[in-house]
Amino acid sequence: MDNGIELLPDPEILIELVNMRMPFGKYKDCFLIDLPEPYVVWFSQKGFPDGKLGEMLQMVYEIKVNGLEYLFKALR
Repeated sequence: MDNGIELLPDPEILIELVNMRMPFGKYKDCFLIDLPEPYVVWFSQKGFPDGKLGEMLQMVYEIKVNGLEYLFKALR
């Protein structure tokens, strides 16, 4: 059903996401958007961390599995 509302990503959140780095593990200091998709999928299966990092990883997961990486090209 079309209710006339278009959902667009918040540019401020995308900018924050582009600049956020993984704080631990094998991919420590890697930009979240550069994490390999299988790693992000693993988090989705095991559970995302609490807090801001978990929220950002969940966004990365949704972006990657839905092929929306193009959202980051203009922000890099």
